[in-house]
Amino acid sequence: MELHILTDKIWFPPVEATSEDGLLAMGGDLQPERIIYAYQQGIFPWYDGKIPLWWHPNPRFILLPQELKVSKSMQQLIKQHKFQFTINKAFEQVIVHCKKIPRKNQDGTWITDDVQNAYVQLHKMGYAHSAEVWDKEELVGGLYGIRMGKVFFGESMFSKKSNASKYAFIQYVQTLIQEGVELIDCQVYTEHLESLGAKMILREQFMQLLKHLINDTAK
Repeated sequence: MELHILTDKIWFPPVEATSEDGLLAMGGDLQPERIIYAYQQGIFPWYDGKIPLWWHPNPRFILLPQELKVSKSMQQLIKQHKFQFTINKAFEQVIVHCKKIPRKNQDGTWITDDVQNAYVQLHKMGYAHSAEVWDKEELVGGLYGIRMGKVFFGESMFSKKSNASKYAFIQYVQTLIQEGVELIDCQVYTEHLESLGAKMILREQFMQLLKHLINDTAK
């Protein structure tokens, strides 16, 4: 299948044009308008080199917030207020930690300086959001992603202490439920998120959900 090369024009090929592994296009840039346009179609950037790669995997890994699974051990930690939970208090710190925390089976990070700068800008524009957990004054876990309409597109999470990222995720999902969010895009499979209730759905189902839950002007 032909790989589409993007230029300065903000445009993407039809999502059905992806390769078997979900790669749709390469090139272009990370200006906010392009990223916002991408997410509106369920496309996201993910790459570890200098050239942006744009993805739309099939099947898609998602969580329906109402299907969140909270283990008894996590319920106990939350009941005990093991950590302090905040939203959008330390976005830039969260993305820096996501960038620097070592990950199993990964030599580096896909969060380049350009990615970091782009999402910080999107945060200032009201699209990118973070959730944080603290142990006293220390930031020990968190996550960030893009919010549009009734959809939250999760990007990355980190944990410096056991269960800190799960704590942040569970607390944030419960907040999103209260705010009317009906879909959390987890993008690609992880065992960690599967344990919290995430599952695979076909691209057609995912796109139908997006069409219903998102619109061009939603933040």
